[in-house]
Amino acid sequence: MRLLFLFILLSCISLLGYAQYLQHLEGLLPCPLCVAQRLVYWMLGLVALLAFLHDPKVIGHRFYSIWTSILALIGTVIAARHAWLIRYPESFECGISPEEAFLNSLPLASWWPGMFEANGDCADVDWKFLSLTIPDWSLIAFVSLGIVSLYILLAEK
Repeated sequence: MRLLFLFILLSCISLLGYAQYLQHLEGLLPCPLCVAQRLVYWMLGLVALLAFLHDPKVIGHRFYSIWTSILALIGTVIAARHAWLIRYPESFECGISPEEAFLNSLPLASWWPGMFEANGDCADVDWKFLSLTIPDWSLIAFVSLGIVSLYILLAEK
């Protein structure tokens, strides 16, 4: 099970690294929902790191996998909302949203603006791969990480 937590950690690191590549080298600005997903990837990776380092027994595995499952579910909801907004932009208000104002007021946005400052528009589609947008791929990643977390939770020890 320890290796599965390492897999979750490395997946989160890779996804966050690619987000930084898209932002700083490709010029894509993160929107509030992108930043919210980044926060969830950070928390998910942190819990996976703690589980990997701690290497607990059965009850500890269940504790950590419950948290990773909850975080993956939160990320899934945020990514699904973002994918929905891209497909139905008329349901989205333009201008500075309350989410953007909240996220940009967090200390993380001033400590590491390159990672946590929201400046983009959630309805913009500036990047696609295999006809899927960034939120679509993020949704797939969160669901996949959630499945791994549930496997850890339900696996026979």
